[in-house]
Amino acid sequence: MGHYGGMHFIWWILGFIIFIFIFRKPFYSRYQKKQNPLDILKTRFANGELSKEKFEESKKIINADINLNP
Repeated sequence: MGHYGGMHFIWWILGFIIFIFIFRKPFYSRYQKKQNPLDILKTRFANGELSKEKFEESKKIINADINLNP
């Protein structure tokens, strides 16, 4: 037969699965949306991690930093 009872086919499938597993992370991370600092701040405020005063203070700092570094 020469195919060792189908093991040749199994090794090709296993190699393909390993190949996909190794190279999938860089492709997925390339297309993920990156959050800007203001989005992160809004999320933390919505989750109740920040008070309204701290949110407003942090928002002013972030907006000032964005205006200084276009």
